[in-house]
Amino acid sequence: MKPLRVTSWLPALVSALAFLLFTPVCQAAPFENTLAQRLQACTACHGDQGRAGPDGYYPRLAGKPAGYLYNQLVNFREGRRQYGLMTGLLDTMDDNYLREIAQYFSSLELPHPKPIPSTANAVVLSRGQQLATRGDDAKGLPACTQCHGTQLTGVLPQTPGLLGLPRDYLNAQLGGWKTGQRHARTPDCMADIARKLSDADANAVTHWLSTQTVPDPAKLASPPPPRAGNQTNVQCAQPADVAKATMTAVPADAQVAQGAYLARIGNCAGCHTARGGAPLAGGKRLDTDFGKLYTSNLTPHPSQGIGAWSANDFWRAMHDGKSRDGRLLYPAFPYTHYTHVTRTDSDAIFAYLRSLTPSERTNTTHELRWPYNTQWALSVWRWLYFKPGAAEPANPVSSDIARGGYLVNGLGHCSACHAPRNRLGAIDEATAREGGEVPGTRWFAPGLHARRPGTLGKWSQEDLVQYLTEGQSTHGTAYGPMAEVVLGGMQHLVPRDATAMARYLLPDNPLNSAAHYGAITVPPSAQSSRVPTALGPRLYDKHCASCHGQNGQGVAGAYPPLAGSATVTAQRPNNLIHITVLGGFAPATASNPRPFGMPPFQLQLSNQELSALLSFVRSAWGNSAAPVSEFDISKLRPSQSP
Repeated sequence: MKPLRVTSWLPALVSALAFLLFTPVCQAAPFENTLAQRLQACTACHGDQGRAGPDGYYPRLAGKPAGYLYNQLVNFREGRRQYGLMTGLLDTMDDNYLREIAQYFSSLELPHPKPIPSTANAVVLSRGQQLATRGDDAKGLPACTQCHGTQLTGVLPQTPGLLGLPRDYLNAQLGGWKTGQRHARTPDCMADIARKLSDADANAVTHWLSTQTVPDPAKLASPPPPRAGNQTNVQCAQPADVAKATMTAVPADAQVAQGAYLARIGNCAGCHTARGGAPLAGGKRLDTDFGKLYTSNLTPHPSQGIGAWSANDFWRAMHDGKSRDGRLLYPAFPYTHYTHVTRTDSDAIFAYLRSLTPSERTNTTHELRWPYNTQWALSVWRWLYFKPGAAEPANPVSSDIARGGYLVNGLGHCSACHAPRNRLGAIDEATAREGGEVPGTRWFAPGLHARRPGTLGKWSQEDLVQYLTEGQSTHGTAYGPMAEVVLGGMQHLVPRDATAMARYLLPDNPLNSAAHYGAITVPPSAQSSRVPTALGPRLYDKHCASCHGQNGQGVAGAYPPLAGSATVTAQRPNNLIHITVLGGFAPATASNPRPFGMPPFQLQLSNQELSALLSFVRSAWGNSAAPVSEFDISKLRPSQSP
């Protein structure tokens, strides 16, 4: 027998072991154009198919009443429920998509897990059972079964079940009702009940509820008849089909209709509408380096709004930055840009605002530090940084590029975000091409005229038109503040105006220059350069590859490419960090009403893991951006507490 030659089998064995060791163990599911795929941003926290998150905080979504789910989504978006991650995900979604999401999760019939045994003693559990099934009339506490069904599995059309929920979640929600962090429209029955519950009773009822087995099947009950006898009566507010605050009701008058269009593309409601408030009634807080500013009421209320204003008064505010009484306005109202708006357009916007329903919302006093809260300091600022435009600006329709410049620099006030500011909050014109942080946020708005990586350098005019009007294009997707701009403003651009803005910002590119600039491609050398043993590639394979592709190519119309992405390769990685940590949806526009979601990784990945993942993405597939440090992430990452 000849001795076995080691050299003949050793390489094959090493290759086999390398394949087993370095092939990712947990590959994400392949891309499918389904609603489940679109809602991965939801199930990342709420568990596969909405079964419930593994940490005991994120509740089950599957099988809950569609009316309840829809109302809670609206409540998060409008500020009646408070959790930053949820609000951020829902900010750019309209009611139609929220209804579809609610119906989807409501339709899922999935088995419930077995309850976790309670550590409470028999006395506590007995008190919890009494409160849940019989209530306590002496304390004015109705039984939970009175509203949530005799089996506590929920009641149509909008009351959720209480079984199968983690105790941590139940405690958090009762605490939210007690403290006012969670509330509903008047009469707010759950807030009243929660405030009557002592801490001991709240502890007892959540202990008992969390130990109960969910009936099989867990069907939603029909609405019960009115209760009789001496049982505590509960009257709760009925759900209202509340649409997100938008500018509506445009009369047929031509001037008013034109004003409505201009107010939309200028996104006036974006600043002058508080979360959950009446459209254009003001009250939104703007955080600045100098304190807090609150936007004003623009509805035609005679005392709280602009009902007593004339067209001349409004023109003076737009053109000169002065209120009706002569008071100097703070440049958070971007009159430094609006001074270039024509009198005709100013009058049209004023006519539109006068057509709105008046709101009685009282204007909130600004909270600025001294000396920034004084008129004399503001007059010095204006002397340094503001010069009113011509009495009648040049004809903005003489050409497409002229029209584009008028919209970009005037009504669109794009450089208010896309240019850096000096220590006194004025736009630094000398470095305007560099881009700047969006005031009051840590998002970075790239320079609009620069052509280096991380800007519009490789975009075509066609790409930019699509991005502005749909919220996504071949090169990227709008998230954060830009998603709000697209949702509330840019999606309403008529084709000629969208094209004019693109021609102004990208004057060297032919209209249909996508073929000239080419689709995003991955060099062959870059495709094979990945190191499977490194942490970054492993995390990418596990969390990102199924959506963004093994080579960062993305999925057209769903997930943006990472190879060659302006966001990925930007000099400052702020936006990439924000998107990865907080997740988000592209804006739900008329052209893209059911956008795909990006899951938030705030609670899944540590700073070290995020640093490895993002550094890999910025250096793979031909990308050549600097790595992202843990310090970079720590500066931008919010608290990890749910």
